[in-house]
Amino acid sequence: RIGIDLQRLNEMIGRLLTVAKLESASTLPTLARVDLSELVSSVVSDADFEAQEKGSRVDIVRGVNLAVPGDPSLLRSAIENVLRNAVRFTPTGTAVEVALRTNRMTSADEAVISIRDYGPGVPQQELANIFVPFYRVSDARSRVSGGVGLGLAITERIVRLHGGRIQAVNDSNGGLRVEMILPRAYRIAD
Repeated sequence: RIGIDLQRLNEMIGRLLTVAKLESASTLPTLARVDLSELVSSVVSDADFEAQEKGSRVDIVRGVNLAVPGDPSLLRSAIENVLRNAVRFTPTGTAVEVALRTNRMTSADEAVISIRDYGPGVPQQELANIFVPFYRVSDARSRVSGGVGLGLAITERIVRLHGGRIQAVNDSNGGLRVEMILPRAYRIAD
């Protein structure tokens, strides 16, 4: 038990350091061309392996070939954080749905990574708070999940550092949909 507690503490300290580092950064040190299609596909493949262990799956329901300027490892971390939460809360026998598209509402130069689960969702009044460090919807839910309330806070800061924004909404058919919207996206050849 002490070993498990130490491992959790070590992980939390690492995440706290990540939050602090992201908070103090005003810009990304170097920008690379990040193929979002490839990145999303890779993260989905890893998450699907984990999801199958609990009797669910992760599906790419829509994908376009898009790239953005950014930090590939930070963007991978952001997508993984949201996807792992979705896998954690989606019921057995359901799929987490991932979509990569351009933003229909504003312009074609924004990429939207949408991750939707079929879990319990989040109370409407608490949606804005889920991106605040250490915020958890309920203590009971966090005991089940084992989370400490840093994954989505880290994701929000990564997306903001890339000049983007993140939003969470309860889907009308149940579950939670988290959308990461990144600017300066462009299509790449198939």
